[in-house]
Amino acid sequence: MLSVLVISAIAFLTLFTSPAFAADLANGAKVFSANCAACHVGGGNLVNATKTLKKADLEKYEMASLEAIKTQIANGKAAMPGFKARLTDAQIEDVANYVLDQAEKGWS
Repeated sequence: MLSVLVISAIAFLTLFTSPAFAADLANGAKVFSANCAACHVGGGNLVNATKTLKKADLEKYEMASLEAIKTQIANGKAAMPGFKARLTDAQIEDVANYVLDQAEKGWS
């Protein structure tokens, strides 16, 4: 009986939760505002206008996954600096989830 209960709980959590809900999107918005918005206001990109944080561009440049965004935030790339020395792993996770959430919503 206990094993059925455990399997049911795991199945429920796997099917009905997503990484965006596990993260703190409010904190992600706060960290984004303090560290990212200067270059990425509204999901744009003031340094390279063709590589925005909008869904179509994230998909085009194979950046539409939580792992790809977390790697970019942590390590940087081209003109973007890395933030792993400045942000905690939890902050990077929250910002990545915030970016994906906003991309899905069209940065509204």
